[in-house]
Amino acid sequence: MRSPGNVLITGGASGLGAATAHAVKEAGGRPLVLDRAEVDGFEHRTVDLADSPAAATAVAELAEEAGGLNGVFTAAGIDACGKLGDVSTEDWERVVRVNLLGTVAVVRAALPFLERSHGTVVTCASTLGLKAVSDATAYCASKFGIVGFSRALAAETAGRIGVTMLVPGGMDTAFFDGRDEQYKPPPDAKLNNPADVAQSVLFALGQPEGCEVRELVVCGSEESSWP
Repeated sequence: MRSPGNVLITGGASGLGAATAHAVKEAGGRPLVLDRAEVDGFEHRTVDLADSPAAATAVAELAEEAGGLNGVFTAAGIDACGKLGDVSTEDWERVVRVNLLGTVAVVRAALPFLERSHGTVVTCASTLGLKAVSDATAYCASKFGIVGFSRALAAETAGRIGVTMLVPGGMDTAFFDGRDEQYKPPPDAKLNNPADVAQSVLFALGQPEGCEVRELVVCGSEESSWP
């Protein structure tokens, strides 16, 4: 498998994004991280992906400094659990701005660099982008949007860049911290290790030019979100 090269990773300060940044580095690549939080050990920009112009600027700055991009992984994501009438408009719309519109802004800004390198973008959907559940209207809307965006992007850019849509199940990360107990996985939940899922991202990024893994579901074999 070829080296991943310069890989831009959103949400790279924690969870799957951080695991992927470490995996890229271990594979001889160069992680370039975007996150709201400060990031130690990697080249990065601190940016709120809800601000699309700021996200685009951060992508361009990192890509120019690195001399181009070979890959992008849009791992950043947030949630706002609760019934539609109980979640504030601001919180609900922020989920869509970060998860969907932030992904689009990053990919749009990265496209010229990826086209020059014939690189690959890996978007991060969710099992809840294919399977809807109660009390997750914002998250499901954003991740269903990622599914549509990814499939349309693959059709639009065929032959120019690679497009893979990653569909991860639940992972053992801080994503569930701070939620009401009813919205946390049960204590006996068998969640995937994000470091294992990161290897799937590397696999997609490492495909030869012209060969693409278009969609990839990765979940714990006994975790309940899929199928």
